Amino acid sequence: MSRLADMIRTKKLVFEYEKRDEEGNVIGKHRAIDEVDMEIQPGQFIAILGHNGSGKSTLAKHMNAILLPESGTMWVDGKDTSDLSHLWEVRQSAGMVFQNPDNQIIGTVVEEDVGFGPENLGVPTDEIWKRVEESLSAVGMIEYRHHSPNKLSGGQKQRVAIAGVVAMHPKCIVLDEPTAMLDPNGRKEVLRAVQGLRERERITVILITHYMEEVIEADQVFVMDQGHIVMQGTPKEVFSQVETLKKYRLDVPQVTMLAYELQQRGFSIPDGILRKEELVDVLCQLN
Repeated sequence: MSRLADMIRTKKLVFEYEKRDEEGNVIGKHRAIDEVDMEIQPGQFIAILGHNGSGKSTLAKHMNAILLPESGTMWVDGKDTSDLSHLWEVRQSAGMVFQNPDNQIIGTVVEEDVGFGPENLGVPTDEIWKRVEESLSAVGMIEYRHHSPNKLSGGQKQRVAIAGVVAMHPKCIVLDEPTAMLDPNGRKEVLRAVQGLRERERITVILITHYMEEVIEADQVFVMDQGHIVMQGTPKEVFSQVETLKKYRLDVPQVTMLAYELQQRGFSIPDGILRKEELVDVLCQLN
């Protein structure tokens, strides 16, 4: 049994995909998750990094019981996801936001779409409208409540998708590369909305991404490669290891890379600089 303190906990989690030939015959298996152990506490902001095929999205789908373990265990809010009698509770505890908001938006009016989830949960009508208002306000989209989602930008649609999950009052939101299809402005909008949610709602946020700048504010960063967690620590601890990250085909934030390059050229600069302001302060103090 998972300890109740953990929002998410895995023990020796394993998941394999079947490999098929052109005729559809199974010709082998690919282990996407390979004995992963992980603990995430309530209220934390966790970032999971990894190049394509590292297993990060497969891991995310286990947090909402879209996928179930081949072996090992995934607990969500103390409940074993393999126990199908807990499926509904698991999916209420951990809401998912995917890459493409069009796959999650089904209403013809923004407020109807956000109210769809709570309605399915059997929430009374008065409470639904209260949640719609709160959720849209939390992601900065309240003035668009009567708009058609089709008329919104990518970033705005993704914020509506997040509001739809928030309206179901989950304890945890899992965002699986939510900004991958957005332009830089859309990415900023969505990240601002997520940060605002954390501060207001105190919910656990798990962000799966390959954009390094998105994880600077995280409490913990997990780096995945070939189904394993290969690095773990604070953003400062992880991004201090530039050469190791390169080995796993990952970048570091631009300012971290600049500080690293200056360091290599003999400047006395500490490891793991994450923000422009930090680097400016350090440079101003150099003789």
